[in-house]
Amino acid sequence: MENLIHSTQSHTSLPDCFIFPPDQVPPATSSVVSLPVIDMSCSRNEVRRAILDAGKELGFFQVINHGISEQMMQDMAAAGEEFFQLPAADKVGIYSEETYKATRLFSGATYVTGGEKYWRDCLRFAYDFPVGNSTKDWPDKPQRLREVVENFTLLARGLAMELLRLLCEGMGLPLDYFEGDLSGGYVTLDINHYPPCPNPNVALGLPPHCDRDLIAILLPGQVPGLEVAYKGDWIKVKPVPNAFVVNFGQQLEVVTNGMLKSIEHRVMTNSALARTSVAMFIAPTEDCLIGPAEEFLSKENPPCYRTLKFRDFKRSYNVVKLGSSLNLRTSLRNIQKGEMK
Repeated sequence: MENLIHSTQSHTSLPDCFIFPPDQVPPATSSVVSLPVIDMSCSRNEVRRAILDAGKELGFFQVINHGISEQMMQDMAAAGEEFFQLPAADKVGIYSEETYKATRLFSGATYVTGGEKYWRDCLRFAYDFPVGNSTKDWPDKPQRLREVVENFTLLARGLAMELLRLLCEGMGLPLDYFEGDLSGGYVTLDINHYPPCPNPNVALGLPPHCDRDLIAILLPGQVPGLEVAYKGDWIKVKPVPNAFVVNFGQQLEVVTNGMLKSIEHRVMTNSALARTSVAMFIAPTEDCLIGPAEEFLSKENPPCYRTLKFRDFKRSYNVVKLGSSLNLRTSLRNIQKGEMK
């Protein structure tokens, strides 16, 4: 518990373990760029075309009028913030550095071989869907947290599956292509908390990474922090009121043989404000074989990625994630292409 960043009321200096070399924290472009904003109340043809365009260009977009109420979004954000405001005694039972635990509170995990840590505390839930008996290991404070997380996950997963169906329509895949094993693994929900950082210019909330899963739905909060790689630069994402940020994971890029992009992104901190966000990830089952769909293959367009089980991809992903000397995006491509062991 002493490792939790937010357990210290204020930080006047940054511990050395959180300081990254300057070349690993290049500043973002000075402009704040709004990701494509897709209004899901528009015609179905217009929505699926916009999703495809965003996926081919950025791999990121925001959705509004998505069917999840503003009250539900506010409840989820508030419940997460309330958890991190609890006294340490109410959180000690859920804290763990054991990565195999499905539900745990942890902090500042090492991400690169240099030993640097990132400026984030996280409450993670990972469970089969529907939730079922998984809640027995969930924290019981604040009182409404369990109910809010369960309801939010149900709705957010439904939104993600609808977006995948829209993609299927637009790409000529069977409408149920992403049902079953491709989306049947653990649902993971991270409540991320980034406390004010005494030196945000040399620290990272989360280092550059591509999500290893299928698709992610992010409730970003009102405080900016997310940045997306774009044309050799980093762009700052400006949150849109009542919008979710959506990004495509590695497995969606593989299935589409590279047509849709899984793009590097990172989280920055600031010295004045704490930021709390909620990210939900949909993943394949461990034994799911994932490779390019036949609909994207031809003599002119051969497979760019090999087919392998999701568990094998994760194993290689964890090795690459710890290697700061490798270009992350290239390394992840090599996993799927069979050029790394």
